[in-house]
Amino acid sequence: MLNDYQTLWAKCLTVIKDIVPEAVFSTWFVPIVPLSYEENKFTIQVPSQFFYEYLEEKYVNVLKVTIHRVIGKGTILNYRVVVDRTTGGTVDYPTENSSIAVKKVTPKDANKAPTPFTQSAPQDFDSQLNPKYNFENYFEGISNRLVRIAGESVAKNPGRTTFNPLFIYGPSGVGKTHLCHAVGTKIRELHPEKRVLYISSHLFRVQFTDATRKNTVNDFLYFYQNLDVLILDDIQEMIGMDKTQNTFFHIFNHLHQLGKQLVLTSDKAPVDLQGMEERLVTRLKWGLTAELSRPDLELRRKILKNRASHDGIVVPDEVLDFIANNVTDNVRDLEGVLVSLMANSVINNREIDLALAKRVISQAIKLEKKQITVQMIQEIVCKYFNLEQSVIQTQSRKREIVQARQITMYLSKKYTDCSFSHIGKIVGKKDHATVLHACKTIKDQIETSKSFRSAVEEIEIKLKN
Repeated sequence: MLNDYQTLWAKCLTVIKDIVPEAVFSTWFVPIVPLSYEENKFTIQVPSQFFYEYLEEKYVNVLKVTIHRVIGKGTILNYRVVVDRTTGGTVDYPTENSSIAVKKVTPKDANKAPTPFTQSAPQDFDSQLNPKYNFENYFEGISNRLVRIAGESVAKNPGRTTFNPLFIYGPSGVGKTHLCHAVGTKIRELHPEKRVLYISSHLFRVQFTDATRKNTVNDFLYFYQNLDVLILDDIQEMIGMDKTQNTFFHIFNHLHQLGKQLVLTSDKAPVDLQGMEERLVTRLKWGLTAELSRPDLELRRKILKNRASHDGIVVPDEVLDFIANNVTDNVRDLEGVLVSLMANSVINNREIDLALAKRVISQAIKLEKKQITVQMIQEIVCKYFNLEQSVIQTQSRKREIVQARQITMYLSKKYTDCSFSHIGKIVGKKDHATVLHACKTIKDQIETSKSFRSAVEEIEIKLKN
C-alpha cells in the first residue's frame, strides 16, 4: 500500500494532467518524486537545480493550486533539489521563501503599465523593468557590439549623449528587449532619482485608447511628459494607428526638448516603417540608429556556455559547438534548444552528448545539410594545423604548409563538385596536375599511416558538424 504522501501526490498528478499539455506533464511533472507530508509541509524531490528553477518560473502556480486543492489550503510546498548526482547531495528550498530562481517582474495589472493618475517618488516608481535582463548577461559579439556600447553610454549619461533617441532595430529574438531592460536597469542603478519606464508599444496604445475612452488624455500626457527616460519597445506596432502616433509625437518632442532620454526598438529601420507618419520617422532618426543583427558564432557560443553554467549542467564543448553552428537565427531558439536538451538529459538520466543534441535539435528546427565549400575546407584545415589561411596561397615549400595545402585539395575534391582546375585556382593558384598529384599523395598517406588517417578523419568530422 502506498504511503499517504504518495497517494496524495498520485491524486495531484491526476489533477495536473488535466491542466497542462501532455508533453509538459511528461517532461516536468512525471520526474518529480514525493518525499513526505509532515506538519502541513509537502516535500517533493526534483532532479536538478535547473529543473527546480524552471518549475518555479513556469509552473509553481500549477503546483500550489493543485496541492491546495488536493491536500488543503495552507499546505506549504517544499523542494528537495539534487545538486550532486554522484554523492546524492541535496538542498531544500521552500516556495514560501525567496527562491533563487529569477522571478519575472510583471505589471500589477496585466493590461496596464503604471497608472498615469498617480505620481510616486522615483524610488517607488514602477519602471516595469525585469532585472533578469542586464548588461552582465548581455554578452558582446560582432553582431551587437555597437548597440551594447551605445546602450552603456546612454545608461551612464541618459539624455546627455548624441544617442538620443537610441533607435535599435533587428529581427525578432536577437536581443532588443534584453538590451532595453539592461539600459533601464543600469540607469536606475546609476541614477536612482530618475523616473524610468519600459513599455511595449502595444501597452502604450492600450493605455491611450483607455484614456481616450475615459476622457483622461491630459492625465495620460502629464504622466509620460514627466518621465526622465522612456524605453518604448516594438514601435512598429503603432503603424496605422494615426491618433496614437500623433500623441507619441508630442510626447517625443516634449521629452527630447527637455533633454530626456528615449530608447526605441523596431523590427525595421526608420526608413522602412511604411505607414508611420513622416514627421515622426524624421525624429526617430535624430540620434543613433543601430542594427542588431543575428548573433554571430562566437556570441552564440558565449550565450550557450553562460546558460549551461548558470543552470549547473555540464555540456561538452562539441555539443555547444554543434548547437552554435546549427541554431543560428536568434537567441530565443538557442536557449530553447538548450532547455530541451537539459530536460531530456534530466528525464532520461543520461549524459548530454552529440547524439542527444542532434535528436533534440532535429525536433526543434529543420537541420539542413551543410553545404561544404572549398573556402570552408581551407578554413577548417588551417585552423586544425594552427596556420594562417594566407600561407596556403603562398609558394612556400615548408612541409606543414604543403601538407595543409594538399589536404585542402584532397578534401575539396571529395566533398565538392569542383573540378581539379577550379580547386587549384582557389587553393594557391595551382594547375590541374598539382591538384591531381596532391589527391594521390594524401590518399597514399591515408592508406599507409594510421596517425595521418586519424588526423584527416578529425578534420572531416569538423567539416560535417
